[in-house]
Parts: sequence; C-alpha cells; structure tokens
Amino acid sequence: MAKDRRVPREKGLDNSLALMQEGYLYIPNRCRQFQSNIFETRLLGQKAICMSGEEAAKVFYDNDRFQRKGAAPKRVQKTLFGVNGVQTMDGASHHHRKQLFMSLMTPKRLQVLKDITAEQWQASMTEWERQGKVVVLEESRKILYRVGCKWAGVPVEEGKVAQHARDLGSMIDAFGAVGPRYQRGRLARNRMEQWARQIIKDVRSGKWKPSEETAAYAMAFHRDLNNKRLTTQMAAVELLNIIRPIVAIASFITFGAMAIHQHPEVREKLWADADNYRQLFVQEVRRFYPFGPFTGARVRRNFTWQGYSFKKGTLVLLDIYGTNHHPEIWEEPEQFRPERFQTWKGSPFDFIPQGGGEYEMGHRCAGEWVTIEVMKTSLAFLSRMDFRVPAQDLSIRLSRMPTLPKSRFIITDVSR
Repeated sequence: MAKDRRVPREKGLDNSLALMQEGYLYIPNRCRQFQSNIFETRLLGQKAICMSGEEAAKVFYDNDRFQRKGAAPKRVQKTLFGVNGVQTMDGASHHHRKQLFMSLMTPKRLQVLKDITAEQWQASMTEWERQGKVVVLEESRKILYRVGCKWAGVPVEEGKVAQHARDLGSMIDAFGAVGPRYQRGRLARNRMEQWARQIIKDVRSGKWKPSEETAAYAMAFHRDLNNKRLTTQMAAVELLNIIRPIVAIASFITFGAMAIHQHPEVREKLWADADNYRQLFVQEVRRFYPFGPFTGARVRRNFTWQGYSFKKGTLVLLDIYGTNHHPEIWEEPEQFRPERFQTWKGSPFDFIPQGGGEYEMGHRCAGEWVTIEVMKTSLAFLSRMDFRVPAQDLSIRLSRMPTLPKSRFIITDVSR
C-alpha cells in the first residue's frame, strides 16, 4: 500500500496573526516557500489546510468531499453573508435555495439589469459633472445601490440612498476586519436587515407589489423543501444577498476606472468594443485586482487526494487571489493584459474571482453574470468620460482584507 505523502507544515502554535498581517499574500507566500500548492497550518486555534491552483479548486468544489457547514465563521455571517444564508448551506437544501437565486438570472432579467444600470449611470453622469471632486468608490456604491434595488423590485427612498450604500459598504468592508471596522459592519448589517425585513413584510401584506420576476417577490414567497415559506428574517437575509453583491461590484468598478487611467490605450478599445473587448477587459480586471482573498470549506469525509490525507471536519482554505495569479495557469500573471482572455478556455476552476465550480450544483457565485454585465455597462460609461486624476495615493495594500486603492480613486473635472 502506498504511504500517504506529508503535507508541508507551517511552524507555530497559531498563525492567525501572520494571516492578518499578510492578507491576500498569506497563502501564495507559503506556497512559494514550500514549493507546494498545499500546506498545513493552524488558524484560530485549529488545524487548517491551505490549497492553491486549478487542481486544488477541482477537489475543493467536489460536494462529496467538502461541505460549507461550519466553514464560514459566525463573525463573517454576522457582517457579510447573513447568518445561515445560502453560502453556508449544503446538499439538497443548498441546491433548492441556489435555484431560487439562479431563477433570477434569466437572459430577460439580465437585460433588464443592463438597462437599469445604463439608466442610473446616465443620470449620475449629470451629477458628476456638477461635482468638483468625485470619489469613484463611494459614488459607484450609491449608483449600484439604486441599481440593485430597482432590479430586485425594492422601492428606493432617495433620502436613504447614501446611508444604505454606506451600510452595505461597511458590511463588505468588515470581512477580515477586527475592532471598529468590524463593529461598523455588525451595526450596518443590523440596520440593513431591519430594513429588508420591512420590505418582506410589505410584499407579503400586499402593501408593496413588485413584479413576480423580481428578487423581492421571489424571496418573500419562496418555499423550502418542506413547503414552508422562509421566515421573515431568512427572506431578508437572502434579499440582501442579492442587493449587497451588486453594491460590492463598486470595488471592481473602482479598480476598472483606475486601470483605464493607468492603461490609457484601453480607452478607445472599450469605446469600440471590437471583438468583444469589454468582456476581455472586465475579466482581466476581475483576475488582476484583489477581490476575495480565499474561501473556506470543511472536509465532509476522510479521503486521500494526490497522496495527501484529508480528515473529516478539517478546515480547508482555497486561495482565490493566488489561483488568479498562479504562474502555472497564467503567463506573466502580474501583468495587466486583457487580451489573455481571447484564448481562455472557460474552465470553472482556473479563474475564480468570485469562487469556482459549477453554477447549478456547486457554490460558484450565482451573481457572477450580474457582476460581468454591470461592469461592462459601467466601465463603458467611464471610458466615454473625460476626467482629471489629481495627485493621490493609489497604492493597494494586500495586507488589508478586503482591499482597495488607498484614495478610493478620486477624479475631478468630469465631462462627457
């Protein structure tokens, strides 16, 4: 019988501090150090296995071997996902809930999304022209909050747009945070869940009547495998799991705007969109810039993979950022080059900015299509704008999770 291979092991009683200090580079740094796409460490007082690369993603998204239950810390659920949201589910119940989200991603509804996005950017351009200074991240979040609400069939109260956009941004920003930044995320989620619960109540009572094709209607009247409606709280959590990820696209749009500034040769190509260039550009923004650092699961049952033993219950982290920059997958991965996607084969395991695997049966983000279409529409508008980029700090600190340009990308003198 072949002897199990030993997983390279990081020394130390607990390496959580190193993870917080290195952020996105924690797993890639050790993969280089150990010259291995897999290593063992200790995080938050428990054994953890970290993996990177396409083959690692293939096994990680095998639902017979891994489960999501018990993987996402409660602190992340209480800020980013919502407690017991779809991201934390497994098996038949996960598949049933995932179909609720997938049912909203029809070509017709995605076209509606693109139309709403264009309409909101058009309106905002007029406002940006009047402003002396525009912080792209903050203004994009407000635009996308309106987009998310209108697409989800939720009423937009103009007086609350700025606060709700800030709260959703704080929920996103709390991932990987401790101290005041985490507490802001907790308080923001409490406020937004209260708001979403009222939306669900209004839909169920008939006070608000959204289209049956919208997320607000779908979440309010969805029935689980036992033919029971979701609780008001659970329906609110899943409604936010539609609107929050749309607001999160503001991070990609900020990176995309910065890429247009730093690579001025792309502007004309984005205007013309010859050979589907916007798609290539959007995909390279999603690959190149940091979004999610890693994602977690737990071993469902004992198994051996490539000679390594995985024990039931072990926490496993898949390196998202490192896989999208993996030298075994990408030629010159640290170069920003949209044309590389002309020859990309479309594997669900080598390009995983929002997770990997299959949409229907796995945990790949149902909103990935939404992200791509919103980015294409938004960045097309930005490419048609003239603006000045004043001196500012555009550094991206990879030790911060999630991270953004330090200045959040400021532009001035905006005109069409």
